[in-house]
This record gives sequence, structure tokens and C-alpha cells, in this order.
Amino acid sequence: MSEAEQVPASAPEAAAVLDALNATDSNGTEALNATAKFVATPEGTALAYGSLVFMALLPIFFGALRSVRCSKSKNSADMPETITSRDAARFPIIASCTLFGLYLFFKVFSQEYINLLLSVYFFVLGVLALSHTMSPLMSRIFPDSFPNKQYQLLFTQGSGESKEEIVNYEFDTKNLVCLVISSVVGVWYLLKKHWIANNLFGLAFALNGVELLHLNNVSTGCILLGGLFVYDVFWVFGTNVMVTVAKSFEAPIKLVFPQDLLEKGLEASNFAMLGLGDIVIPGIFIALLLRFDVSLKKNSRTYFYSSFLAYIFGLGLTIFVMHTFKHAQPALLYLVPACVGFPVIVALFNGELTEMFSYESSEEVLPGSPRLTSFPTVSGSPASLASSMDAVSMVTGSSPRRRRLQPTSM
Repeated sequence: MSEAEQVPASAPEAAAVLDALNATDSNGTEALNATAKFVATPEGTALAYGSLVFMALLPIFFGALRSVRCSKSKNSADMPETITSRDAARFPIIASCTLFGLYLFFKVFSQEYINLLLSVYFFVLGVLALSHTMSPLMSRIFPDSFPNKQYQLLFTQGSGESKEEIVNYEFDTKNLVCLVISSVVGVWYLLKKHWIANNLFGLAFALNGVELLHLNNVSTGCILLGGLFVYDVFWVFGTNVMVTVAKSFEAPIKLVFPQDLLEKGLEASNFAMLGLGDIVIPGIFIALLLRFDVSLKKNSRTYFYSSFLAYIFGLGLTIFVMHTFKHAQPALLYLVPACVGFPVIVALFNGELTEMFSYESSEEVLPGSPRLTSFPTVSGSPASLASSMDAVSMVTGSSPRRRRLQPTSM
């Protein structure tokens, strides 16, 4: 769901506001406490929308590139989560139940306490996700002479054959540096809820999602996108649930950019927003098409670039309609036809439609790769830990399950 918080005010309305501000009742108290609403300038609106588009493209482009390397990983702890057609078919139902549940929570319970719990939860996830995102960059920055020591944090429950692994956390000195930097951003977000900290976490979540959530084939992608197309349209146009939750939910699940940045600087507060679902869901389909391009071994990225351009077109159309009608728009209404239609037309033109729909992404992954319904354990490197927790929480809202340790022969 994409939404811009902007309310135009006419001259008569402005005069009425001023009159109301000056009005008092017989007891000398104010009859109405009203404030004039901010009207975004064309420059501020263009900057906000342009920045949202640019930020949305970053995790899709780099997440897709990293998904190719991820699919070829020989480390079982760093394997991606594979989404099957069964997962895709039931996801809109699960997402709808989760969304409506959050809506009821915000209606029944205090929004302040709910957001406090969510802030702590997303603080942990955000630190791990941002650390995972930064790890490749830090590995290039640190010189080879840097003393990089290995560490392991292990918690188990029980003994013998009944021993269960709770946490098996492997990390090194470089990972610690990433965790420290990410923790500083996390504390900043926790204390100030600043929009820059929110976007850093949001970009990290989106990049991890595109990189580590893999569709097993194009048909599964069409099922997922088609189901969420209906989901998005219904909850935005049919009810006020989506908009209410988006405005009440104080967590880095959306990218925001102020429309009054030029007037108020970094303390701006009138935001345009774009949900992470509008980035990750089309993004994992675009990443699948990049892996399909790689499988063709033609040294071209035809389907990746066509779907990437289709995403830009669809998002631009969303913003145009939203700005024209001054109403929140379900972005997937425009993104799904574009992201699916453009590559299919290209495949028809190239005579490769059969190859596209018969391509199985899971063939590039080692046997035993975890499916989405087989929740990953909290083990491995900081990257795998972040990916496991982030991927599962983003898609299912569940916690990773524990794995039974197999006894080793001496």
C-alpha cells in the first residue's frame, strides 16, 4: 500500500480555521482547537516521491544480485527460504488474518503499549538485518591484516539424544563491528523514531527479503502476486483497515520521506510512505527472473531488466494516480500487471515462454534447502541468523523453531 499524507486547503477553509481559532464560548474557553494542515509544495512532493522510488529500487536491484549468489551457496546455514505454490496460495489468507488482527489490536488496546512491544521486537530484527546488509561492505573495507577472530555462542536444552539447539551463533570480529554500528542505529530508532533510522532498517529488511525469499518457479510467482493483488485492492479500497494499520503501526515496515524536507529540514514530519510489501513481493519475482536469465547462459539479463523497468513504470503509475485523486492506492494494483505482463510479452516475442514457466529455481539450490513452511533454526553466522529471523517474521509473523541435535559418534 502506498500513501501520501497530504490535505489541500482552500482559501475559505483557511479563513474558517482562523475564525475557529479566535472563537470562544461563554465561559471564555476555546470553542475549537484547530490547526491549519500543511500543504506540500510541488518541489517537496516531487522530492518525496522521487526519493521513495529510488529507495524502492535499491533493495530490489542489489537484493536480486545477491539472491543469485545466495542460491549457489554451499553453506546450508545460509540457504534461502523457498516459497512453493502451496505457500503462495495460502499467503494472502494468512496476511489478511494478520492485518485484521493488528487492526483489532489497535482498536481494543492502547496503541502506545502495542508500539512499544513492536519497537523492541523490530529493534532486534533491525539490528541483525542491518548487520547482514553491511557485512559484504565491511569485508571489503577491512584490510587483510585486520585481526579477525572467530567466536561462537551456543545454547542447548536437554542432554543426550533429547538435546535441542536453542541458539548456535557463529560470528567474527568484523561481524561484531557491524553489530555495533547497527546497534547505534537501533538505539537511535528506539529513542527518536527518526525517519532516517526507520528507512535504514526498512531498506535492510527489504534487501534481506528479496535476497533470501526465493520463489521456486514463475507459476508460483504468478499465484503469489495474483493473490496479493486481490488482497491489496480489497483492504485498501474495500475497507479502512490497511490505511489505519499503516498509520498506527510504528515500526520500520514502510519507507517514508518527508514532503516538507525543504521547509523543515531533517525535523520534517509530513511524510509520503511506501509499504515494504510493495517492494519485497514484486522484488522476489524480479529476482527469480534474474536467476532465470542466469540459467539461460546467454550473458544477457533481458527478463531482469524488463521486469525491473516494469516495476518502475508500475510504481510511477501508482504515484501519479495517488497524487491525482488524493487517495491512498494499492500499489500492487499497478505493479502486478506490469511486473508479470512485461516479462511474459518479452518471452512470447523471444519464443521462450515455455522455458520461462518450466524453469525451477530450486534446481540451483542444494538438496535439502529449507522451504518457507520449514522454519529455519537460529544458527550459523550473523547473516544467517538475521535472514532466518527476518524472513520468517516478514512473511509469517512466526518464530523460528528449534532443531534437535543429532548425537555425534566418538
